[in-house]
Amino acid sequence: MSDIWWSLPLSVGAFMLARRLAAKLKISILNPLLVAMAIIIPLLLVLHIPYARYFAGSQILNQLLQPAVVALALPLYEQMHQIRARWKSLIGVCFIGSLTAMVSGTAIALWMGATPEIAATILPKSVTTPIAMAVSASLHGIPAISAICVLIAGVLGAVFGHMLLNLLGIKTRAARGLAIGNASHALGTARAAEVDYQEGAFSSLALVLCGIITSLLAPFIFPLLLHAIG
Repeated sequence: MSDIWWSLPLSVGAFMLARRLAAKLKISILNPLLVAMAIIIPLLLVLHIPYARYFAGSQILNQLLQPAVVALALPLYEQMHQIRARWKSLIGVCFIGSLTAMVSGTAIALWMGATPEIAATILPKSVTTPIAMAVSASLHGIPAISAICVLIAGVLGAVFGHMLLNLLGIKTRAARGLAIGNASHALGTARAAEVDYQEGAFSSLALVLCGIITSLLAPFIFPLLLHAIG
């Protein structure tokens, strides 16, 4: 735990610096997480510091991931009146979105010659990290690589998600939030909450529902895709 004295301040400092930069320049590509990674990774490489040492010192941040996901329930609760009024539509949208996310990524991977292990690793890319790693492990995938896939999907959604929604002319806050939360889980939700509180609430809802739907459907969808494509 001696590494905590440099690893933890490095992580927090890089992220805070990245947030200031993003707030000042207001460029979507300058996502704080992406910029913080661009600072920390080269630094570790130049100083020849193994990732295991860095992770050991900043593990407390990783442990805060699950409480952070639970904290998303607050904006969800505050939008409960709208959720009750539209619950059938919301579940339908999240069901279709989850199914599309699972089938598209896995089918493309298998079509390009990926092994069943890699395909299982990619399948839960659009749900939050703890759920993705559990689903991947249950399908005999590689949970560590699934976490990386989740990170990539989240960063892409946080950086380009609103740009794409604007390009498509989608202006309804609920629709924008559901789309972001469906495709880009917690990272996209954090960005959606920065843009608009209501949008963040619906993104939180999609994050939760899609995580549940994916964990329930994945054991049935994956064998079917292997039989059809693999």
